[in-house]
Amino acid sequence: MTGTVNFTTGQLLGTVLAVQANFYQVQLDVTDKEPQENDDAGNLSPTISASSTPPMLLCTRRTRLKKIGQQVMVGDRVVIEEPDWAGGRGAIAHVLPRQTQLDRPPIANVNQILLVFAVADPPLEPYQLSRFLVKAESTGLDVVLCLNKSDLVSPQAQQQISDRLGAWGYQPLFISVQNSINIDQISAYLNHRITVIAGPSGVGKSSLINSLVPDVNLRVGEVSGKLARGRHTTRHVELFELPSKGLLADTPGFNQPDLDCTPEELVYYFPEVRERLATGSCRFSDCLHRDEPDCVVRGDWERYEHYLEFLADAVAYQTQRNQQADPESTLKLKTKGKGHSQYEPKLESKKYRRVARKTQLQALQNLYQDSEE
Repeated sequence: MTGTVNFTTGQLLGTVLAVQANFYQVQLDVTDKEPQENDDAGNLSPTISASSTPPMLLCTRRTRLKKIGQQVMVGDRVVIEEPDWAGGRGAIAHVLPRQTQLDRPPIANVNQILLVFAVADPPLEPYQLSRFLVKAESTGLDVVLCLNKSDLVSPQAQQQISDRLGAWGYQPLFISVQNSINIDQISAYLNHRITVIAGPSGVGKSSLINSLVPDVNLRVGEVSGKLARGRHTTRHVELFELPSKGLLADTPGFNQPDLDCTPEELVYYFPEVRERLATGSCRFSDCLHRDEPDCVVRGDWERYEHYLEFLADAVAYQTQRNQQADPESTLKLKTKGKGHSQYEPKLESKKYRRVARKTQLQALQNLYQDSEE
């Protein structure tokens, strides 16, 4: 990503590429200017030009930001102070306003989602694809649908898939990472943008990243060493720079999509339904499009059954949220093994709570005073 370095005010601007514990890997912006200035320690700052490799600094967060609760996320645009050019370190002084923000995975200023599926091996599963698409639409970001392993199916099969997904409101891009088919077209979508790549396991996401990001293994190893984490850890979000001057984020947290929207919002995450609602409206403003009369959504569109299943999940999610928000709720969320959770009845806290020793002593003193009287 290109930008400007404000040497007049002494501010260095950059983008957070990785976060680990209390350390932030920041890539500084580049500029056409080539200043040579001394920093506070008397060290000559490096030339930062558009033709050079953007410098990287391993930064900490100012205590002031911590005190005000300012979180620093991957993708954040930040102001760096007191750069130590020799040691490759600095301090994040300010976080610029975010354009967009994802909470799961935690990443800021994303422009679009690159959703990767395979047309074969594993076969394309419409329900799974639909769930990923709805989750991607719920972020409000642009969605680019990419279908890998296209060399394993015939052109006629590709056309059938394209027609089917076109009715859903998407124009998929057929690629083959193994045979380098249409990889350049993907690169064109990623120019000067921050992109999140997502999709189920086994569809070729890692191979696609390797083909899009030069020396990605070297890049991962270098940052791993600086951030003191395992090289193959996948529980974090990290941005990789592309030759097209874009940034690509591999997001393991997005690969098991959960539907955390309200029932009323769900229908707007289907492009084919948005077209219907643009030209008509249901009789009831709170219509959930199940069995209500005079509903313009209910009908013979292919993903209607998917919608009904997702709607049941959304209703259950809203019910859980309401119960959690209600202090008088008789249910509590209990975590089970392997990450599963379920609601169980609450015990009467006052009945089963152990009496504090101070309370016991106070009761004994009151009893003693009563006996003396």
